[in-house]
Amino acid sequence: MSNDLEELYMKIWELVASIPYGRVTTYGAIATTIGSKASARFVGIALSRCYLAPFYVPAHRVVNRNGLLTGRHHFPGNQMQELLENENVVIIDNQVVNFKELFWNPMIESSDKI
Repeated sequence: MSNDLEELYMKIWELVASIPYGRVTTYGAIATTIGSKASARFVGIALSRCYLAPFYVPAHRVVNRNGLLTGRHHFPGNQMQELLENENVVIIDNQVVNFKELFWNPMIESSDKI
């Protein structure tokens, strides 16, 4: 992996690691926060590789723009939903209930803006 790619992954992982317990954000919100170099799809790729991070990355807290658990296939079984439900996030039909209330906007709420 190139240094530039490693740095970008690290920025994504660090930002995702700052999502508060019981809150969710989107791939697009992360992409917007780190700048125009990356797309929402790239954020998903970076999160699929977060096992390489030297710290815990709560990738289960990142959903699509409609609150759907589109990354669930990267988790064994039903683990993405179970992890969110353990944080008192209600999921029905693979979608976060009260998504707008639980949405964490890193551009507003994070000190990790790039």
